[in-house]
Amino acid sequence: MSNLNTASINALEWKSLAGDDGKRASDNEKKVRRGFWKKLQRSATHVPFAQDAIAAYYAAFDKSTPLKVRAALLGTLAYFIMPVDAIPDVLPIVGYSDDAALLLGTLRMLTDHINPLHHSAAQDALEGLRRADL
Repeated sequence: MSNLNTASINALEWKSLAGDDGKRASDNEKKVRRGFWKKLQRSATHVPFAQDAIAAYYAAFDKSTPLKVRAALLGTLAYFIMPVDAIPDVLPIVGYSDDAALLLGTLRMLTDHINPLHHSAAQDALEGLRRADL
């Protein structure tokens, strides 16, 4: 499978949107940047909330998203990519239920900060991941 850091969105374009200018990143930011796409590449076709997770990722790295919202999204995404969590992801059906509950709860609270650009980019990225998985 090819390396799809941001699937179909131009990496340099997203880096500009995200404001990644070399500043020291938080621990959650570093974990999410390192592990998010790897985890999705392994599970994109099995996770029913994958598009929401990707939209949250894009919102978390968008410099126009308020800092408190970014922190909440990064914490949630860090939990999603952690290899050890409340319910192991390898368990069929229930494995992602804790990840889904946390993500969907966070998204419900922060829905006003995840804009159409984030959703559109997420849809394109998910389609790219699923095509690569075929």
